[in-house]
Amino acid sequence: MPDIPNYQTLMLPVLRHAAEGEVTIPAIIPKLATEFQLTPEQLTERIPSGGFPVLNNRAHWAKTYMVKAGLVEQVRRGVFKATDRGRQLLVTKPSRVDNRTLSQFAEFRAFTGRHASPTTEASEAILDAVEETKTPAERIDAAIREIEAEIEDELIDRIFAIPNQTQRAAFFEELVVQLLTAMGYGKGLDGAARRIGGSGDGGVDGVIHLDALGIDRVYIQAKCYEPQSSVPEREVRDFSGSLDSKKTTRGVFITTAKFSGPCRTYIESIHKPIILIDGRELARLMLRYNVGVREDRAVVIKRIDEDFFEA
Repeated sequence: MPDIPNYQTLMLPVLRHAAEGEVTIPAIIPKLATEFQLTPEQLTERIPSGGFPVLNNRAHWAKTYMVKAGLVEQVRRGVFKATDRGRQLLVTKPSRVDNRTLSQFAEFRAFTGRHASPTTEASEAILDAVEETKTPAERIDAAIREIEAEIEDELIDRIFAIPNQTQRAAFFEELVVQLLTAMGYGKGLDGAARRIGGSGDGGVDGVIHLDALGIDRVYIQAKCYEPQSSVPEREVRDFSGSLDSKKTTRGVFITTAKFSGPCRTYIESIHKPIILIDGRELARLMLRYNVGVREDRAVVIKRIDEDFFEA
């Protein structure tokens, strides 16, 4: 009986199915099972934590790694298809697609932290040696970083999975208020944080009272823009100006997009303590403060108790 293929072995067949059009992992699982001659028992075998079936989990990671390499793209939640780059790779009729194949693409190297392109046998040997010399603890840490990076990307994708733009904007405004509350702002004060976005909001989307009387306040601007776009400098200037009408100087501007150099230069040139949080930092903070995520499982790693063995 053949073993369940590892995620690298699954990359090529997953890419082939994605080249046929929009697909989902559940839809291609029966095809993968047939291709690799897997038994019904193998299809129901689950990962050690008891979560997803092993084959589904590995196919998911095969897809995720190829997304990072630009071979496939997420069309919408759970749905993906091959990109032009992925189709061009298939034209070369590769016998296998794996991490070494993906490492030729800068996007994948940036994701995994690999900076040397394995274009020669020597560089491939170096890459293998680096991987093999990692300690178990280093491999665990690296795996955690990869999982967290994938979750961070998906957090932003989930925000944009809300199709209605007005509903998405309202959801995002509420999200940033919850995030700042989770970070400890307004902690212990009932109703300290609230969303005030909408018409007549005076150029702000939320407010957090830092004291019981509401004397010390932080105002929030939340802009749900496309992740690859940049916030215009004028919007940061307008937000700064809106704080004057609120009789405060403290503000937090949070976006799913990026801040251009001029935006950051402007903030550094003024005396108001305004914090800029872009999409990447937003995702990291959501992960760190458990906003939109929950604990999956905990792994206990033990070590020798030196005190126990002291004479």
